[in-house]
Amino acid sequence: MSQEAFESARRRWEAELARSGPRLPRFETISGTDVPALGLPAGDPDGAYLDGLGFPGQFPYTRGIHPSLYRGRLWTMRQFAGFGTAADTNARYRYLLEHGQTGLSVAFDMPTLMGYDSDHPRALGEVGKCGVAVASLEDMETLFEGIPVGEVSTSMTINAPAAIVWAMYIANAEKQGVPAASLRGTIQNDILKEYIAQKEWVFPPEAHMRLVVDTIEWAARHLPLWHPVSISGYHIREAGSTAAQELAYTLYDGFAYVEAALARGLGVDEFAPRLSFFFNAHSDFFEEVAKYRAARRIWARRMKGRYGARDPRSMQLRFHAQTAGCSLTAQQPENNVARVALQALSAVLGGAQSLHTNSMDETLALPTEKAVTIALRTQQVLACETGVANTIDPLGGSWFVERETDRLEAEAEAIFIELDRRGGMVRAIEDGYPQREIGRASYDYARKLQRGEQVMVGVNRYADSPAAGDGIPLLRIEPRVETSQRERLAALRRRRDAAAARRALDRVRDGARGHDNLMGPILEAVRAYATLGEVVDAMREVFGTYREPSVF
Repeated sequence: MSQEAFESARRRWEAELARSGPRLPRFETISGTDVPALGLPAGDPDGAYLDGLGFPGQFPYTRGIHPSLYRGRLWTMRQFAGFGTAADTNARYRYLLEHGQTGLSVAFDMPTLMGYDSDHPRALGEVGKCGVAVASLEDMETLFEGIPVGEVSTSMTINAPAAIVWAMYIANAEKQGVPAASLRGTIQNDILKEYIAQKEWVFPPEAHMRLVVDTIEWAARHLPLWHPVSISGYHIREAGSTAAQELAYTLYDGFAYVEAALARGLGVDEFAPRLSFFFNAHSDFFEEVAKYRAARRIWARRMKGRYGARDPRSMQLRFHAQTAGCSLTAQQPENNVARVALQALSAVLGGAQSLHTNSMDETLALPTEKAVTIALRTQQVLACETGVANTIDPLGGSWFVERETDRLEAEAEAIFIELDRRGGMVRAIEDGYPQREIGRASYDYARKLQRGEQVMVGVNRYADSPAAGDGIPLLRIEPRVETSQRERLAALRRRRDAAAARRALDRVRDGARGHDNLMGPILEAVRAYATLGEVVDAMREVFGTYREPSVF
């Protein structure tokens, strides 16, 4: 870069920083040469690159939503964890926090995810197996016992009964003396991707959409630091989608929530700054980096151009990433450590605000302490030893990365046109369109693996280990977990004020029949120690249930 172009870039960057507000180091000296501290690319004598892409922190945020990114603050290291009883998981959380984790992420068991109590017949054999069992406020109190929820950011991966579990978290904070307005964290609460990919719903789409908007509105009014929806492409990708499908369906789900909140009468800048996203960090390294960059750009342009956002925060796509569970192998499981490290690096170079790294044993069982520690240390090595946190968007300006970013944006826009033609995401889901498209993509990928066109090391090439999981100790959930959880729930029902719980559940039913925000009645019910299943059943009586159409 010529000195003249360099000085011009310096002046523009200084002016941008002055407008954006943060007082950050502008330039620094490296080996006796002035260079931009925030990732200014070299090799651009005409400045055309800078004029075209701009800088990190500038609309449309292709290069990142913050001018400083990790130079100002590292990403949140948030390991997804949950198993057995609330007491078991509480011990794991304390362990992780003691070992340097900077945020909590709650994995719930299947009965909780589906809105059933631990003693429901359909919960038999599943209690505490794939996450922690939480059936009441008492379980939530145990889960966070000794953990200052006013100081720790918590993410909860739950969707169909998200409003109820969130209410339990708020009520537990109240009992700790922490006001709701100071709570920080995320509730996933993305019901549309459940119909598309993960299949954990309770009610028909319209009823669930109402609940999602209720939580968005409640957060805007009472929990200004909380993210009430984490719009998730992770599970769409795990179901077998392509990167472009993950990008398109996830963002279009986000647009659907924005439009539903606007229809409720909320102002876009009132709620949009607290929407967040959750993407998969898959194995095609450069494609994944480009996917995150394209997501930011699409979101910014649509929020400003179509929905009239004026607050820059409404246009800034914030995202959590998790490494790809579907890429892990039971064969030669130690290889998963390398896979996870590279996938995590793509998320970091793509500008993630929060990151979970999978443990090497997750394809076989819930993670052991040793495995989850290695996964956490992977993030810490990236942050502290590799230097990737020192430069903003270091891959920006690469011909290949920019081409991939453009390609993914174009493919996503083509999918948006098709979804518009089909009447929006809810109608498309009811017709089975995204489900069919993901099914086709998943089948194509499986065929490529079968034919050896797609290599999976240790599975269809270099498969020299005789058995899956050799030498890996596994975490086992004992049958006592289900027994003790059922006993705990029975004791709660005997001990609580049954009349107060019945009255609160009646108010939930009445609220479901009306049009007012349901978070108030739900909070009242969980404070009275009504169980998760009881609150879901009260709403099910009004909303009914949903059966997916046959799409294959």
